[in-house]
Amino acid sequence: MTTERLVLRRFRASDAPVLAAYRSIPEVARYQPWAVPFPVEKAEGAVKAYAEGSPTAAGWFQYAVEHTEDQRLIGDVGVRIHDNLLQAEIGFTFDPAYQRKGLAFEAVGSVLDRLFGKQGLRRVTGECDARNTRSAALMERLGFQREGLLRQQTFIKGEWTDDLLYGLLATEWQRADR
Repeated sequence: MTTERLVLRRFRASDAPVLAAYRSIPEVARYQPWAVPFPVEKAEGAVKAYAEGSPTAAGWFQYAVEHTEDQRLIGDVGVRIHDNLLQAEIGFTFDPAYQRKGLAFEAVGSVLDRLFGKQGLRRVTGECDARNTRSAALMERLGFQREGLLRQQTFIKGEWTDDLLYGLLATEWQRADR
């Protein structure tokens, strides 16, 4: 998939060092399950698994997000298609050097266009640590509705955290004025 500034594509083996680099940044990993540093060897295994996935089959698929101007991997958008092929969960991670420029909005929006338009999904959900206000704001900007708060839901990095739940229906996406 391409947008004005991005290419969303399958991961390649050559992406592993860049994936390891941005996932090793403490602010990127703060609300994520992985520890820092994120070793290149672990990134190589992740990239291999990502490359083998299918964007239309049930299960996880991770899109590599490449900035067209500098042809650099700047983040990733993960999608877990449910077994019924009508629902999905979405997540995203971006290098801080490319945040606050509308690029995550552009990338996730493109994935949502595909999920709702081309793949015909009915509903997409997202979940984030309640302290992760930037991820929550991105989902809200994309039209997701906050559907719940799960108190002390996740034990991560030695602490219990609250999770915010978001949902977006195909009918809401189609009506949205973006």
